[in-house]
Amino acid sequence: MKILISDSLAQEGIAILTATPGFQVDCKFGLKPNELKAIIKNYDALIVRSGTNVTADIIEAASSLKVIGRAGVGMDNVDLKAATRKGVVAMNTPSGNTTSTAEHTMSLILALARNIPQACSSLKSGLWERSKFSGVELYGKTLGIIGLGRIGSTVAKMAKGFGMKIIAYDPYLTKDVADKMEIAMVSFEGLLEHSDFITIHIPKASDNKSLISDIELDMMKPSVRLINCARGGIVDEQALVRALKTKRIAGCAVDVFEQEPLPAGSELLKLDNCVLTPHLGAATSEAQINVAIEIAEAVRNALLGKGIVNAANFPSVTAEAYKILEPYIDLAERMGKFSGQLVEGAISHIKIIYSGEMTKHKITPVTMAFVNGILSPILGDTVNSINAVDIARERGINVQEILSNKEEEFVNLVNVEIKSEKEDFTIWGTLSGNSQPRIVKVNNVYVEASPHGNVIFINNNDKPGIVGAVGMILAENKINIAGITFGREAPGGLAVSVVNVDSDVSAATIEKIKKTKDILFAKLIKI
Repeated sequence: MKILISDSLAQEGIAILTATPGFQVDCKFGLKPNELKAIIKNYDALIVRSGTNVTADIIEAASSLKVIGRAGVGMDNVDLKAATRKGVVAMNTPSGNTTSTAEHTMSLILALARNIPQACSSLKSGLWERSKFSGVELYGKTLGIIGLGRIGSTVAKMAKGFGMKIIAYDPYLTKDVADKMEIAMVSFEGLLEHSDFITIHIPKASDNKSLISDIELDMMKPSVRLINCARGGIVDEQALVRALKTKRIAGCAVDVFEQEPLPAGSELLKLDNCVLTPHLGAATSEAQINVAIEIAEAVRNALLGKGIVNAANFPSVTAEAYKILEPYIDLAERMGKFSGQLVEGAISHIKIIYSGEMTKHKITPVTMAFVNGILSPILGDTVNSINAVDIARERGINVQEILSNKEEEFVNLVNVEIKSEKEDFTIWGTLSGNSQPRIVKVNNVYVEASPHGNVIFINNNDKPGIVGAVGMILAENKINIAGITFGREAPGGLAVSVVNVDSDVSAATIEKIKKTKDILFAKLIKI
């Protein structure tokens, strides 16, 4: 087996591969795209970090490639669709930098509380300003954590050692799991209002861009200190500058930015109540060693047929079975994304009932795809089709898989029943005659919906004029309708309208639709 490492990797990881009998390891750093494309056909595995872009062209030229390993969390530099088409497993290392990022978060909390960077700079300039840099204690203060995944929960454990009270907001974590961690779960607004320190640990997604902006900053205590070691763009930097300048909040510590490197003219650089670091969350020697070891072991085991872990794109099935299951895997993931953006409240139970030809094969990859879909709107690239079920279990979500030989209304059917703390939700999906995914039932209403692109989901009273009213609003905003489907429980009763559109729809346009007479609910879903 020939393995190419195209970005610098800690020696501890390289040693694992070179020590494996039958492996040849080549380290060729800094290859240009055409150089990598020219030699990739000779290799069974490719290991990269962020420096190498593994494009569709490169993957297509990789006639022997079986595994791509990314030493890090993000997979933005790997074309996953191309890898899947080629039958190449793409893996990452979602947990290697957990401790490093959590420790950096605590470092920033302490630096912010005690004015350490400012005091150091003052002392080095020849001043002795003890009173100017008086700080606050962490003991007894309330730390609000937005996102209680691996990093967020590790920060919680560390902060408890300082005697801090922990509250958290995470709509995908059940109360039972939070209770075991002895953490009080609160609403997003409650966290903003009651925290003395707020730290963010969620992936960047379209739903949480500018999650913290003027309105949210106005809800916080004037004494609050805000920390972001997650992703740039989650906090609106212009709103943050305004809050810091007017002393609306006491201070902030930021490790990640909307634009990196941070522009020299950024207003954040001019503020005394702002601590900044250049994206150092995972920048420790230990973290780099951890991700190197983790990806080396994953690639080694995959090549030796000892199992696949942390794969972002490829279920563990034979090539023959995958050809049959592939359209159902696609259907399930789309159903999951559809459901994940509609179900309200923390999910506690997912029951998936399968019937039809797919039940002749190991159906677990389809289940993984659904769970991946339902979790991905909030967890982003930290969840994939392989680790989704484990992450669901960590969050107290029970996933049940049932094979049925009962004759259903549809020859092949994926029937999903979801329970959350706020509602029960049911969705049915099947394949059309040309194997295209279709959603055919939502709760008690039959539909014929195509889960692709931008979809407006509407609940309304079955009254005349709804379609025309929605069409007028979309037309006024130059939004073209690609397709529309309807269903109703009974004449004059609850109805469902699913509208596929060719472009994004603004929040203001959705609000106009919501305010239309006899419309009960409207939401833009992105699939």
